[in-house]
Amino acid sequence: MEMNQIRFFLAACETLNFTRAAERCDVSVPSLTRAVHALEEELGGQLFRRERHLTHLTDLGRLMQQHLTAGRDATDAARREAAQYASADTQLKLGVVATMPARHLVAYLRALRKAAPDLKLQIWEANCEELSEALLRSEIDVAISTSCQFDDRLRPMPLFRERYCVAFPAGHRYGRMKAVPMREFEGEAYVKRLHCEFPANFARLAVAKPYQSVRVCYVSEREDWVQAMVCVGLGMTLMPEFLPILPGIETRLVVEPEVSRELSMVTVAGRPHSKPVSIAVRTARSHDWRGAADEARAAQASG
Repeated sequence: MEMNQIRFFLAACETLNFTRAAERCDVSVPSLTRAVHALEEELGGQLFRRERHLTHLTDLGRLMQQHLTAGRDATDAARREAAQYASADTQLKLGVVATMPARHLVAYLRALRKAAPDLKLQIWEANCEELSEALLRSEIDVAISTSCQFDDRLRPMPLFRERYCVAFPAGHRYGRMKAVPMREFEGEAYVKRLHCEFPANFARLAVAKPYQSVRVCYVSEREDWVQAMVCVGLGMTLMPEFLPILPGIETRLVVEPEVSRELSMVTVAGRPHSKPVSIAVRTARSHDWRGAADEARAAQASG
């Protein structure tokens, strides 16, 4: 029994017309007819019954349609899985926390391209909780994320640390300070990010959530909207020091206490690394994250 015979037979089952079946399979009608007859001889019975211009499946034909359809579907699934397996050495699904500094990410991607020029990379942006869940469900292979306490099933590899700043519009009183003590947040209008991971970093230092001392006036999940609202004086906000900022926004480090976060490359503990994941982890481990930080500080200072 050949695959073409099965394909021709199933096409004839679906169309109940040898001419249309031949057109669907891109073969001549005699070729399709011969294939079906050869299948009938092998199976020992008639598969179709023709009555004038009508074609019907016989009982044997209906039985074989069920078995051979299942076989075709299994073969197609095997081909798909084989293709995925063959491409596993060249594909990487990378999850990245939404507030990842662009300069750091691009520098890492450049290093990754140098280490694996043929790597096909898919980047998935989300918040920390979504990235952790996606890793555990195998929806992504590896993530660059931040969290004070990762799930025990995840293995974080620290990459770099960055401090938090307060961002405010030009002319704000914070502009006269070298750094802003957290007590100065009291009563200030605040623009809050939805699903923000920043409060957890304050909690790590046993500091009350900063939102308890401010007036949350606006909430948005889009960084560009948050910064645009700050720029026109609708409030201030907190942000990591390396996050790109819109023109017209000023920043100062948060002190008393100083608060920082740690970006890590995260994999699933105990899960064997594919070749792309191994390359991604190895490249992240050897990458000059400090150099990217120095470039970011220099760019902000010149801006």
